[in-house]
Amino acid sequence: MEETKVRRWRQRFQNLDRAFGQLTSAVNRISELSDLEKEGLVQRFEYTFELSWKTLKDYLAGNGVEAKFPRDVVKQAFYYDIIEDGDIWMDMLEKRNLIAHTYNEENFKLAISAIVSDYYPALKQLHNHLKGLL
Repeated sequence: MEETKVRRWRQRFQNLDRAFGQLTSAVNRISELSDLEKEGLVQRFEYTFELSWKTLKDYLAGNGVEAKFPRDVVKQAFYYDIIEDGDIWMDMLEKRNLIAHTYNEENFKLAISAIVSDYYPALKQLHNHLKGLL
């Protein structure tokens, strides 16, 4: 790995680590959260997801794998066994913008459910994998 690229993904991981910690805090308290706080959970998911794919992109680049766009990053990360569930990651990618603009209460509840039960475990798996590489 090129030293500059190693440093870049490790620095980005530090930000991801903080964001993931904040998301974890919200997920662990989901039953106690008000609707306003659940909106905060959605925002925490959004920036944790963004940092996740960008950290993956930097990690892959550091290993000589070029992937510029989120979909390509997810495909390559799955190919190299960095992420375990490519389908969940593709779903996160497709729904991230919809989740951010959920004004219907039923859709909001579905988004919260997906974040807590499907997306959070996938983000946690990636976080643990990358943390193990430091």
